[in-house]
Amino acid sequence: MQEISWQIRLGVALLSCSALVYLAKLYFIDNIPGTVEYVFNSFGFLFINVLLVTLVINGLLSRRARKERLDKLNMVIGIFYTEVGDNLLSLIIPADPGREVLSRELLLQPNVPPETGRMKKNIGEYQFQLDPSQVDLPEIHHFLNEKRNFLLRLMENPVLLEHQSFTGLLQSTFHLAAELEQRKDLREPVQSDRLHLMGDISRVYGNLTREWVAYMDYLYRNYPYLYSLAVRTNPYDPSASAEVY
Repeated sequence: MQEISWQIRLGVALLSCSALVYLAKLYFIDNIPGTVEYVFNSFGFLFINVLLVTLVINGLLSRRARKERLDKLNMVIGIFYTEVGDNLLSLIIPADPGREVLSRELLLQPNVPPETGRMKKNIGEYQFQLDPSQVDLPEIHHFLNEKRNFLLRLMENPVLLEHQSFTGLLQSTFHLAAELEQRKDLREPVQSDRLHLMGDISRVYGNLTREWVAYMDYLYRNYPYLYSLAVRTNPYDPSASAEVY
């Protein structure tokens, strides 16, 4: 026998309570016309009540729940950059021939809002091309292997399902780790295979950069003290230092 859902049980219970209230009013007050008038008045207000609950109250609750999810998501993104992203960028950026141009574009200042719109536009036009001779494939492979369990735990986080761009960043990072794991010799791969791996690393590089810009904008608007640290440890700024002078 199929179990009755809790919604049906709740509906029956509420309707029963309403019926008991009206029956009690008829029994003790004995005012049928007044009771009928009250029922119709309540029924007329029901539509306004539904409107208030569904559009206003539900909208406010949904907005609050979305903000809470966004806060949790950006907390996860911050942990990702602390544990993986910044270090991975430090391994990739030295192989970028245009890193000085990118550094100027992504230079941040304390207490100054990031020019998110301009940075996103310029990043969209940036090629993220790397010099294969300057990429340390064994070092990147070793680092991603060390962080494999951490990345797997991130993928298990249901909050990430609502953030497609960050999920794409994780997927491209996992793909790069899988590609490197399948190679027997990363010190001297054939030229064609090295170029293939450069494409995978460039994809991760671009995703890391785009997500970093969005995260900096969020930190400035919500957590100025975290933004201050992020400015002082900017992976795109070669002169960045965590120490405050």
